[in-house]
Amino acid sequence: MAQIKDEKQYKAIMARIDELFFETDENTPADDPRLQELDVLSALIEEYEKENYPIEAPSLSATMNARLVENHWSQTEMAAVLGMTAARLNAILSVNSGSRTAVSVSSFGAPLAFQATDRRFAKESLYLPMIQ
Repeated sequence: MAQIKDEKQYKAIMARIDELFFETDENTPADDPRLQELDVLSALIEEYEKENYPIEAPSLSATMNARLVENHWSQTEMAAVLGMTAARLNAILSVNSGSRTAVSVSSFGAPLAFQATDRRFAKESLYLPMIQ
């Protein structure tokens, strides 16, 4: 498959994708040339963006902070769900300083609905500040 060579070509292909997006809909037959072109161009864009605009998986603490917001929980409420103290949870959520210790994702993944087999966390240990 061809590759996008530069940002100018990337922008031109994105403009063409925009055009095709509005020319097609869920009723467009699968063998329509516009839909086939859209598929090919989308694959090219996906490959270019993986190389030039990589998006890193969020850290475990960032994911847990997002769960706090999504569920409208206080840290005390989340700590209760996870079966840990609020102080321990606070240490997990603020991983940027102090002595560190490793904690496995599997110890609290299920209550927060992330899976230990998720590629982002499968081999990750999170290093946490020690609670005195």
